[in-house]
Amino acid sequence: MPARHPLARTTFLLALAGLLVLGGCSVGKAREAARLARASEPLQADPPDPRASLLIVGDSTAVGTGASTPQASVAGRIAAQHPQLRIVNLAADGAKYRDFAGQLRSAAGRFDAVLVLGGGNDVVRLTPVDRLRGDVATTVALARERAPRVILMPPGNVGNAPFFFRPLAWLMTQRAQALHEVVREEAGRHGDVQYVDLYEPREQDPFAQRPREMHASDGLHPSDAGYALWTQELRRQAGPLPGVAPA
Repeated sequence: MPARHPLARTTFLLALAGLLVLGGCSVGKAREAARLARASEPLQADPPDPRASLLIVGDSTAVGTGASTPQASVAGRIAAQHPQLRIVNLAADGAKYRDFAGQLRSAAGRFDAVLVLGGGNDVVRLTPVDRLRGDVATTVALARERAPRVILMPPGNVGNAPFFFRPLAWLMTQRAQALHEVVREEAGRHGDVQYVDLYEPREQDPFAQRPREMHASDGLHPSDAGYALWTQELRRQAGPLPGVAPA
């Protein structure tokens, strides 16, 4: 497993500091989010006789930050369901869509599918929508060069996370809506790109209705239960991964 880049962690910590300046979260929650990020490692799988391959790029949610073990992350649950699937996970805490493009450029070879899991840092760090649209388009173009199938999976309604207080929570909800709109539109331009919709309004969102169960201790990242729900939605909306049958 490759070592985590220290610059990515530094960027993540600076982003958390920026949130504190905005006054939208507590110091304790930001420190806990940073602790979880330092403890997280992206799960990868290299079975002896793989039948298919999956490249994962993204941010801390693709790493699995907040999960009790790497096996409880989305990548870990995919690996458990598909033991003959090779998984290369290049995700990093603090990454934005612009960084996803860099992850894709650094990947070697081709894959059967690419999962782009993330986008929350573009929400909380206020990436302008026009720039985000260009970053998403670049990421999709690079992902399509790597695999015949691309899955885009932005996080759910970030504004529903207990990490944020009002009125910043309302801004985060608006920003999350904008992210999903941009990703959905870009996916719709390509027949080989799928969009997994995790966005829910507060009254329908399990992360808002059961926050302690669905969130990790920082009130920002998903818990084991949260990642389990995301994995279920990935399977339900995107269908089975190519080339392998689930265990």
